[in-house]
Amino acid sequence: MKAFVTGASGFIGSNLVHELVARGHCVKALLRPNSDKRGLAGVEFERVTGDVLDRKLLEREMEGCDWCFHVAASYHLWLRDYKPMYAVNIEGTRNVLEAAGKAGCQRIVHTSTVGCVGLPKIVDGRLVPSTELDAISNEQLTNHYKCSKWQAECLATKLAHNGLPIIIVNPTAPVGPRDVKPTPTGQVIVDFLNRKLPAYLDTGLNWVHVRDVAAGHILAAERGDIGERYILGNQEGNWTLRETLAALEEITGIPAPKTQIPYWVALAAAQVNECTAFFTGKPPRAPLAGVRMARYKMWFNPAKAIRVFRLPQTPPRQALADAVEWFRANGYMK
Repeated sequence: MKAFVTGASGFIGSNLVHELVARGHCVKALLRPNSDKRGLAGVEFERVTGDVLDRKLLEREMEGCDWCFHVAASYHLWLRDYKPMYAVNIEGTRNVLEAAGKAGCQRIVHTSTVGCVGLPKIVDGRLVPSTELDAISNEQLTNHYKCSKWQAECLATKLAHNGLPIIIVNPTAPVGPRDVKPTPTGQVIVDFLNRKLPAYLDTGLNWVHVRDVAAGHILAAERGDIGERYILGNQEGNWTLRETLAALEEITGIPAPKTQIPYWVALAAAQVNECTAFFTGKPPRAPLAGVRMARYKMWFNPAKAIRVFRLPQTPPRQALADAVEWFRANGYMK
């Protein structure tokens, strides 16, 4: 197949390009002029220079493509002006999905986020991981990134109902190689390696190997049902942050922090940090949006993707170890 990939220089996007090529597919990758291409080193692909706001470029370059993977997104938990993020995440999504439909792509995979899935609920005193059927409430749309991605997912669902062959995937917290930027979850590992995590919050994530997420995108194109959404996570990946840091201690030999910060302390610190950021223009180290999300354990159940796709399930400890190895090998450990 010939696949068109947006966001190809990002964490998931670069791993997707590698996975597509490894499986014998041809890739046409959309990259902005100033994109950091380190994650794409060593892989053959056709480059298209531009962005998702250029509708005519998209329509022209997607001609002849069988699949489209819309992975590109503006991911920021703090900005002085959020309008550009909404433009990329909503209007950019419309441009890509409609251009792919006009070009005749057989399958269009839209990358959303588990931030668009409802939070886990406590049932009989136990926290039950969320599934694709758990709807997100307005109260849970706590920051501009989640709001923009939710609007983009709603748009993708509407276009699918109108006849476009769109499948939606919702990755959990991917870790592994090629996290060039790094992502906020990758930054946790980098900070741990550099002993910049003196304490931790009582929170939790569903860890999944980024290679499994990349494979999940391809499996969605091959086996997904149009209009459906699929959580790309790991069945054994629901860990508290304390459990995650303990695993990192075992992997690296670096002592894990033992102090748990009360939520209100982290919230107050983030508020001060954001006030400073407003005047300096420098993004806060701990954005208020991130602290608010950390109040909840983001635990999810990927059983649907495992059943329908046979989604690979690399052990979370291996995913963390692969991330550590890549960060060390690429100079992120000071």
